[in-house]
Amino acid sequence: MDGGNEVSNGPRPVSEGQWAGWRTWDGDPFETQSGPYYFRVEDDGTTRCAFRAERKHMNGGGFMHGGCMLTFADFALFALAHEHLEGSHAVTVSLNGEFIGPAHEGDLIEATGEVVKAGKSMVFIRGLVSTGGAPMLSFSGVIKRVARRL
Repeated sequence: MDGGNEVSNGPRPVSEGQWAGWRTWDGDPFETQSGPYYFRVEDDGTTRCAFRAERKHMNGGGFMHGGCMLTFADFALFALAHEHLEGSHAVTVSLNGEFIGPAHEGDLIEATGEVVKAGKSMVFIRGLVSTGGAPMLSFSGVIKRVARRL
């Protein structure tokens, strides 16, 4: 959601299909094109993000493109921090990642993580993208609350 996420619009619940019971955001054209990506809060309070790998997510070698992994990690930053951002407009100011392993077409891709610190204007997050229990990408990032542009 780099460039600005209308967090104040809130996530939209999904009511049908494979992703019924999950939530997503509308209004980010790049994420809509590259995803769609979903998240839900589990019974234990942790946030889980997910999507199903499609051909459009693969590189020329048949593995998931690193840019797709980082785009999903950026989505995960906002999902993991969504409770800290309610009513705020926010942007990604930092996103770091270490590629650990691959994913293939058809794989279920998941991300989990935690808010390390939520300050007045900055939220610090870290997480892990995985498939089938195997790590793919370790990531960390910072989200900054910003004034809404008119």
